Amino acid sequence: MPDSWSRLWAPHRISYLSGENRPLPGNDIPCPFCRIPTMGDVEGLIVARGTTAYVVMNLYPYNAGHLLICANRHVDDLTDLTVDERNEIFELSAHAMKVLRKVANPTGFNLGMNQGAISGAGIPEHIHQHVVPRWSGDSNFMPVIGQTKVLSQLLQETRDELANNWNLV
Repeated sequence: MPDSWSRLWAPHRISYLSGENRPLPGNDIPCPFCRIPTMGDVEGLIVARGTTAYVVMNLYPYNAGHLLICANRHVDDLTDLTVDERNEIFELSAHAMKVLRKVANPTGFNLGMNQGAISGAGIPEHIHQHVVPRWSGDSNFMPVIGQTKVLSQLLQETRDELANNWNLV
């Protein structure tokens, strides 16, 4: 039906919404956050590894440089983490912010964990913290009206820059 809206399409998102890389009822997909640490850093888009957690690029980023800090252990709730796991997730989150500031100069961050599917967690079975860099004006008509996010750099290039600077901060 004709209307006054101009539309920008992001058909690649349907793969994620349909369950790509997500363990959902009725599919045989294993937990990606358990699988990623078994991969090489470049292949898995891993930026850094800690003792109990690791830092990885988000395959479905809200913004350029969107990182996930994932527990190594398959745990779904913050209260089920050990003190060491909780501390390392937050230490890696803080360090990720320093590296992102050095590499991409964001002026703010969104940090958060969605606990449970009802809260918006895409993979509720495996706890992970989002670290999303933000810049003044990064939310404009594209995501607000066009429902399309324009990312200025490929995930692999961003991963390489962050990984190369991880130990320099």
